[in-house]
Amino acid sequence: MLPLGILLIMDKKIIAVAAFMGAVAIILGAFGAHGLKAILSEAELVTFETGVKYQMYHALFLLFVGTTSLIDEKTKIIILWLVVVGVLFFSGSIYLLATASATLINAKFLGPITPLGGMLMIAAWVLLFAKILGKKAE
Repeated sequence: MLPLGILLIMDKKIIAVAAFMGAVAIILGAFGAHGLKAILSEAELVTFETGVKYQMYHALFLLFVGTTSLIDEKTKIIILWLVVVGVLFFSGSIYLLATASATLINAKFLGPITPLGGMLMIAAWVLLFAKILGKKAE
């Protein structure tokens, strides 16, 4: 069992990551809706928006993880890393793939990265589910 001070520091870091990820999602959403509207196709904008949505969903997920007492700190840290890497791979690759026509970046090699990121995000949710389901009633 970790001392209370370390537990609070970890929860604070998870909440800070959640806040940062949420703020970036809002910035990217606004950029997509306004800055990219003139240069991307409708389909590319929808794809870009998918990345923004999943990033925001997982910012909120981390906010919950950082504030709950239902799971232990080790699990929280694992979930944090699964989500951060998952969002970078999933949403990050979607952002680059959706804007490839405007940036002239050949981002097709990122195609396999997107589902890997999705699997990492799913793993975070499954881990939370398993830990809560396996928790003994107090």
